Amino acid sequence: MFASLRLNIFIYYFVTVVFFVGALYYFTTLVAVTNIYILSLAFLCFIVLSGIFISKLAVDPLQEYVNNLQNLSKETLHELNLPVSTIKTNTQMLQKNLSDEKSIKRLGRIQSACAMLEERYNELDYMIKMQSREDVSELFSLKELVEERVAFFRTLYPQMVFELQADDLVVVSDRKGVSKVIDNIVDNGVKYSNQSQRIKIRLNETRLSIEDFGIGMDEVELLHIFDTYYQSNSMVQGFGIGLSMVKRFCDKNSIDLSFDSKPSRGTKVELEFKKLGN
Repeated sequence: MFASLRLNIFIYYFVTVVFFVGALYYFTTLVAVTNIYILSLAFLCFIVLSGIFISKLAVDPLQEYVNNLQNLSKETLHELNLPVSTIKTNTQMLQKNLSDEKSIKRLGRIQSACAMLEERYNELDYMIKMQSREDVSELFSLKELVEERVAFFRTLYPQMVFELQADDLVVVSDRKGVSKVIDNIVDNGVKYSNQSQRIKIRLNETRLSIEDFGIGMDEVELLHIFDTYYQSNSMVQGFGIGLSMVKRFCDKNSIDLSFDSKPSRGTKVELEFKKLGN
């Protein structure tokens, strides 16, 4: 598709340039038009029309491709909703009747996997809304959101100790986006905690801090943490795109983001939110 599109644009552009040069030679040399203003106006109209046609030739197939991709994503998202809901409902029913310890553990693993699948579902739904430029801002309790995310990570990382202390704070923002920011920071904290197995989370007034006590970073590493694909430790699994996404989101939504880190002491990330009405 894209190869033929590039070829068509090149052919049209080449023909347009040849026609323009030929017409310019014809009117200035053979016909010897003396009214330069009329000639310039005619060529300007020709250039504008050519530009419109080239842009239409280039953009319309891409627009159709994007629309088809968005429709497919929405249909896939809709189809995913049913099996996720079915798994959740049936595991809840099974949980009431199970007494065998091994079966309960197996059911717990199914529920954890379902929770992770539901997270991917929510992220896909969020990305579709963002691509559609829908207004996703809403009024919500940041305390409740933090508690919800910590509960999720406690099931995902049962070996970790999450120390949570949160004051009430109501904000107007992109709830799903803030959730993804928290998830990225907490997940990084877990990955780089090394042997500490402790994450400290505090929400005081308008400031949310997430602190780990792991390997930490030096000043050089701190300069590169927002670079796409950068990882301070290549042994840690990941793609190195989380913090660059976090930075873009915080900048877009006027959330102050700061890092304080020392090697072998851990990293503290702080998010400063605006009070409601400010």
